[in-house]
Amino acid sequence: MLGVVATGAYGGAMTPTLPAGDHSGLGPGEVVTALIRACADRDLDRVCTLVTDDVVYDNVPIGVVHGPDGVRRVLSGGVTDAASQVEWVVHRQVEGGSTVMHERTDRFLVDGTWVEIAIAAVFEVRGDRVSLWRDYFDLETYRRQRPA
Repeated sequence: MLGVVATGAYGGAMTPTLPAGDHSGLGPGEVVTALIRACADRDLDRVCTLVTDDVVYDNVPIGVVHGPDGVRRVLSGGVTDAASQVEWVVHRQVEGGSTVMHERTDRFLVDGTWVEIAIAAVFEVRGDRVSLWRDYFDLETYRRQRPA
């Protein structure tokens, strides 16, 4: 799947239509797209249904968490919590077997200023859920954008 865009505000971009509840029968790329859409929408309950009970989420420059509760903890704090608006824009996405990789920009509107983080991500999908989620980004680029 190439050129998928999923953002919280949908930024005027076209997004694929995915089932809101049941995600059985989705291919690996569709599962990842649903996960990114749920993250951008800050729908943490939905995020947790899209990851395995033993998911490994490695926010590479920050650290690893395990399980849906760990994912929820990371996604509910920090810049996401401070933002009045969130957009996760996927620029390119490819999949091979159960592996999905993409480039995206995570955007957070904090105190009237957009903080933008360029991300390269890899996912492993087991069945219809993400079992490995690894985000690579430059922490210093993020820190330079945060209001003092």
